[in-house]
Amino acid sequence: MTFELIKGQKVSLTANNPRLTQLIIGLGWQAAGAGIEIDSSAVLLTGGQRVSTAADLIFYRNPAAHHQSVVLLQPEHRVVTGVADHTQIAVRLDLIPAEYERIAFVLTIHEAQKRQQSFAGLAGAYLRIMSAADGTELLRYPLEGGYSVETAIVAGELYRYGGEWKFSAVGSGYAGGLPALCRSCGIPEAEAEALVQAARPAAAPGKSPFVLPELRPRPKQRPADPLPPAAPASPPGSPGHPGERQLKNRGETVRLQSGPGAAGEIVINLKWVQTESSRWFGRKSIDLDLGCLFELSNGLKGAVQALGESFGSFNRPPYIILDGDDRTGSIATGENLRINSRYLSEIKRIVIFALIYEGAASWPQAGAVVTIRQQGGPEIEVQLDGHNNDKGMCAVAMLHSQPDGTFIVERLVEYFSGHEELDQHYQWNLRWEAGSK
Repeated sequence: MTFELIKGQKVSLTANNPRLTQLIIGLGWQAAGAGIEIDSSAVLLTGGQRVSTAADLIFYRNPAAHHQSVVLLQPEHRVVTGVADHTQIAVRLDLIPAEYERIAFVLTIHEAQKRQQSFAGLAGAYLRIMSAADGTELLRYPLEGGYSVETAIVAGELYRYGGEWKFSAVGSGYAGGLPALCRSCGIPEAEAEALVQAARPAAAPGKSPFVLPELRPRPKQRPADPLPPAAPASPPGSPGHPGERQLKNRGETVRLQSGPGAAGEIVINLKWVQTESSRWFGRKSIDLDLGCLFELSNGLKGAVQALGESFGSFNRPPYIILDGDDRTGSIATGENLRINSRYLSEIKRIVIFALIYEGAASWPQAGAVVTIRQQGGPEIEVQLDGHNNDKGMCAVAMLHSQPDGTFIVERLVEYFSGHEELDQHYQWNLRWEAGSK
């Protein structure tokens, strides 16, 4: 779930998620003013609100801490999860030495005094924090406007408190730019002057010292996370296959297998018929996508889908992975979401959806069918009937946990105009922006 903060608000990142250690801090803005060049920095601070050395300032001249806990990502290593940030800073909480109590994230104007510039024209600025494991946006802080003579802004701070890592929405501006920032952090004047006077280097491509395996661009039909081989389907009537169950009516449910027999995975499969729809410039094959909204037991919410390359993870949160993107309907195995049954206790609910990404919204022509399979359980089939051709997205089924620890599958088959309408209907409360694949 994305939390939107206001100035002065504080929130714990690790209280309910102690395994959260890898973060990406994204900073961006819509407008800054003509000719203004904004730089982003991170400062590692000790208990006395001071740096221990000038190397604790992470910026364009010093893009990585020597212990690799904070890294300013070069453009070729940044990740896109719905928003193209101007700057991304990777943080490894588990690598931050004990003497540092907080990390401040700062925006400054390059050569502000020389060019007589300020943040008076800054608009649409924000700081957001994502999990590096799956790209889920955890929180967002829209920076309030109203700046005039300020040339530096402390957007926010990560800080230790009682064994937790918290975030504080600061949003404080001051005059003086990067030189003033250096002086306020205890960097000697001569060193500070040498740092800010040095010309900005051209970003040279190279290997990122911060490994973000879940967020790299993913080749089609290959998982982003190591997966166990899928269990072969048993023929109907065999001891391992208790039969098929078709959910025909809205609200109809089936209980999934629980206990020792629920090991392995749950596979949600989407198949459809390859058809073509007429367009002004020829004919276009329909492209139907499979995806889901998820909510974990710790409150984390997000989506797994081909849009934005949010393919998820099998062995890490959200324990759901999309194994490929079939753009034609001709791949025999269709598209599959795979849920790691070992972590069902970590999952609160999942809404499975299908989306007509390309081609006319003609659900009868698509003839789409979703099948849910689990080792030791029935094969559950949901046909996408009851069509509404005015809307290109279908909520197919919901999987949700029960008080006794079991899971049920509930037929939905409700149609929506897009992600936001579906989100509002099921009260997920995520932020949505246009994306592509």
